[in-house]
Amino acid sequence: MKTRINHYLLSVLVISFAVFGCKSKQKLPKGEEEVIIPCSGPEYRTDKKTFRSNSVGESYDQVTSKKKALSNARAEIASSIQTTVKAVTDNYVNSREFNNREEVEEKYEGLNREVVNQELNGITTICEKLVRTQEGKYKTYIAIELSTNDLLESYTDRMNKLSQNERLRIDYDYEKFKETFNQEMEKMEQR
Repeated sequence: MKTRINHYLLSVLVISFAVFGCKSKQKLPKGEEEVIIPCSGPEYRTDKKTFRSNSVGESYDQVTSKKKALSNARAEIASSIQTTVKAVTDNYVNSREFNNREEVEEKYEGLNREVVNQELNGITTICEKLVRTQEGKYKTYIAIELSTNDLLESYTDRMNKLSQNERLRIDYDYEKFKETFNQEMEKMEQR
């Protein structure tokens, strides 16, 4: 019986040491404390299926704090989308043979802006937290997302219309474009 109790105590001590030992490795330097930001973290980052962005807005007016947060998050997601789509179209155009390359690239750039502006209307809010600071200001934390499939569909619809243009006659290959797009999204997920 005594041996059982000793084994039990020894087990508890070993487990306690392991648990507290691990936690001590995670301690922050003296004078620092971790700040937990609502609507942020790994689950709010862009991955290969969804563009995501988060932001915070602060104001003495509740509605203005939300508008600021949403505006900042939308600007960030738009920038991310534009960068990705530009890389995709550059790679796609370079892999295709076009006689009027310069004009095609110009049309692609215009198309990119048009698609991004239109698709920002399809953004979904996935997290929203409103807090009030000690100074009496409102702070809105927000996270938004946009499906890459929705973006790809919209882009494809526009691309099909563009390729019907008699002056341009773009050899648009959806599967090739989608493959290039997915490769760029994989790169983003690895960052």
